[in-house]
Amino acid sequence: MSRPPVDPKDIKNAMKRSEVVHKRRSEKARAKLQRRMATRKEEEANPELREERLAANVPQTLDSLREVDETLVAQDDDEVFISEETDEFAAYFNGTAPKILVTTSRWATPDTYEFANEFCTIFPDAQFIKRGPQFEVKKIVELAIGREYTDVIIINEDKKKPNAITVIHLPEGPTAHFKLSSVKLNKDIRGHGTVGPHKPELILNNFNTRLGHTIGRMFAALFPHVPEFHGRQVATFHNQRDFIFFRRHRYIFKDGKRCDLQELGPRFTLKLKWLQKGTFDTRFGDYEWMFKPEMATSRRRFFL
Repeated sequence: MSRPPVDPKDIKNAMKRSEVVHKRRSEKARAKLQRRMATRKEEEANPELREERLAANVPQTLDSLREVDETLVAQDDDEVFISEETDEFAAYFNGTAPKILVTTSRWATPDTYEFANEFCTIFPDAQFIKRGPQFEVKKIVELAIGREYTDVIIINEDKKKPNAITVIHLPEGPTAHFKLSSVKLNKDIRGHGTVGPHKPELILNNFNTRLGHTIGRMFAALFPHVPEFHGRQVATFHNQRDFIFFRRHRYIFKDGKRCDLQELGPRFTLKLKWLQKGTFDTRFGDYEWMFKPEMATSRRRFFL
């Protein structure tokens, strides 16, 4: 009759307890290795077994376990696509070329100006104008509408570092305010490339809700309609768990099989804080969406 296994917690002697724990870990690792070797032999003999294992072994992530959201847009949701045909960005998608004014908060510091200059290179139709201390945001919006700009982007700073971006679509809005973090300029990226004058291609990834569609269309309206493919530059806005990661690369195909990437910069992360109907108005504006701490009820709840 075999004795039941001893629980290491019941062993009083520390050296003996450590020896038992180490022995059990070794036996467990050895058994796992034997199972893997046996599985490898079976899959080498029958490749279909490997395909079945990989198909069934799908890891669970926060994205795959995300809470059900009624605002998720299906690919065949005609109601959403019909409403988008007449929304604030319809003029852009009907052929109006973008014209962007980029500026900063009052009394900006050199770090913010440096980021703003590099930020302007992302959008071929962007123009940076230094902001005077006498100009309120509403006044800037009025001047921009009079000069036929389609968007105003304001880069804010805190503690002498850029920390937020406000995007105002003209002439009727909406206005979005993003927290800005993880900024890395081109010079700080190892192995970076030189930015060319070509119009980049655009990738918008994982903007799946009604709110996400609005933000995605806002980003799309900042870029030219037809990219210059011979420039081989691509700008990416990748949304993951409501963090929007921006990257810009130059690509080259090799041998028709492999694609190499070279990052151009800048690199930064955005997080939406609020979306307002119409142009900028913090006092009387109609907020379509605003993040509040009480909305973070679960790690699996996302809004974009």
